[in-house]
Amino acid sequence: MTDPQPGKFIAFEGGEGAGKSTQARMLASHLQALGIEVVLTREPGGTPGAEAIRELLLNPPGEGWGPEAEALLFAAARSDHVAQTIRPAIARGAWVLSDRFVDSSRAYQGGAGALGDDVIQALHKIGSQGLRPDLTILIEVSEEHVLRRLQERDGDDSDAIGGRSREYHKRVSEAFLELSRQDPRGFAVLSGDGDADAVHLAVLNALGDWLNE
Repeated sequence: MTDPQPGKFIAFEGGEGAGKSTQARMLASHLQALGIEVVLTREPGGTPGAEAIRELLLNPPGEGWGPEAEALLFAAARSDHVAQTIRPAIARGAWVLSDRFVDSSRAYQGGAGALGDDVIQALHKIGSQGLRPDLTILIEVSEEHVLRRLQERDGDDSDAIGGRSREYHKRVSEAFLELSRQDPRGFAVLSGDGDADAVHLAVLNALGDWLNE
């Protein structure tokens, strides 16, 4: 009996309201229909410990976290997620689809939060041995679509990160695009302004030959 082939690791990235969760679920259904084992997960989260940290981040105590503490909490959650969920799944041949990964920390805390990319990358190297997705799917959505989707999703009850200023989220979007320009082979940048089915087709096209291996 031959050993299973290593799996794939795909991360979905983008700002608030980009449709990442929807596209991750749609891809998971497509892969499962092909008989592929899928682990659908998210960040922060994906393990009991990381989910506990998620609650601290999205509903912080007191006046909330500063950017340094926030980055450390994200890195701790990601370390557990990688060790307990992502690496074991890849090793047994599953496809891991994560709604956010380290590039979110690079864009939010490193870029918009002004900590700098070197700090986030150093934390990631310590906590998760620098693991990178096989492909990061960055879904870019125009501001008017974002505002409408966030109102539909959250109403007046945004979490601690989603409820930050429009300028902050603009800096996040700019940071994501800069990361994609720095690593064009590692990113597929897709427009999320169309309907979910149209974006799903673009995701499948971005995966290309991997779906036929």
